[in-house]
Amino acid sequence: MGKPTGFLEIDRRDRGYEAPESRVKTWREYVQPLPAATLGQQAARCMDCGIPYCHNGCPVNNMIPDWNDLVYRDQWQTALATLHSTNNFPEFTGRICPAPCEASCTLNIQDSPVTIKSIECAIVDRGWQEGWIRPQMPPRRSGKRVAVVGSGPAGMAAAQQLARAGHAVTLFEKNERIGGLLRYGIPDFKMEKHLIDRRVEQMAAEGVEFRTGVEVGTALPVEALLAEHDAVVLSGGAEWPRDLEVEGRALDGIHYAMDYLVQQNRRVHGAPEEQAAPRGTISARGKHVVVIGGGDTGADCIGTAARQGAASITQIEIMPKPPEREDKALSWPRLAEQAAHRAGPPGRLRPRLGGADQTRHREGRARRRARLRARRLGARRRPDADAGGRG
Repeated sequence: MGKPTGFLEIDRRDRGYEAPESRVKTWREYVQPLPAATLGQQAARCMDCGIPYCHNGCPVNNMIPDWNDLVYRDQWQTALATLHSTNNFPEFTGRICPAPCEASCTLNIQDSPVTIKSIECAIVDRGWQEGWIRPQMPPRRSGKRVAVVGSGPAGMAAAQQLARAGHAVTLFEKNERIGGLLRYGIPDFKMEKHLIDRRVEQMAAEGVEFRTGVEVGTALPVEALLAEHDAVVLSGGAEWPRDLEVEGRALDGIHYAMDYLVQQNRRVHGAPEEQAAPRGTISARGKHVVVIGGGDTGADCIGTAARQGAASITQIEIMPKPPEREDKALSWPRLAEQAAHRAGPPGRLRPRLGGADQTRHREGRARRRARLRARRLGARRRPDADAGGRG
């Protein structure tokens, strides 16, 4: 894959960022794409790994070495087809995915992984620029009607795949626009929402019907939904926030992150204040802000508060400060795999148990292995036993 000696000859180079003093004055994306020639060089760094650990890190099983090689060979349209074979919306993941594939990359052992995320984003962005991304119509219609409830990225992908399989698909969304928390929870400085709009246009051309402002179970009874469709896909997001039962929690000025972020996203989209903040405006302008939580949502709150003009921002994280450089001999690639599986489908992440639970887990695993060895041993011995008249 790529150039056999590329990882030895070419240094890692990733996308740059707009200067902080200018990017906090706008809500647009601040990541600066790499030139095509540079991307080809970066793709050349992809090694011919015996086991491509980037596959383990990727929650959607992208064929990363394949499209790296195609970009290196300047076969961008084929790279796009390969990327789309596992990922309906790479322009979303190429912007907001934490890139566990790069953490799993073999070259990350020396802290210089292939710039997989940047290459992925560049492939699909070029596909749109060149006009290669068009509606894909099914060869025939099935006559079946399918309802998809929830229009986040999972619901959008399910609706698109079902429509391309020939089913009549209706995508339901309780909010006024399609996208779920992809639209309302993630700030525009991370992903501008015109990227969602053009996918919605593509899906509409493919036959997907959109019904916004409809909350299933409230405005639309589930019984009516089942009566009108042959199948129903439930793809709603998890909107129940985690509270802190601590002294002072009921004081004014303490808000859930999603109440805060959704308001600002609606403002950026042009919604009037009474629609953006029907329960009252939440703004960080001129205030000393404390963000509790150090994950992606906390980072989104920091970026939003900075752009609103907060007087100061302090972030509190419960976990200990990570080392400046992890011990790769202990963490690679397992750390990245675990991070990816937390974002992947249920069952892919094996729970980390402690104490008596861990002991029972290990004992149960040992018993299962012993039974498997016994069955294999019996299978090997049975022909001889039958020949001797036993069994």
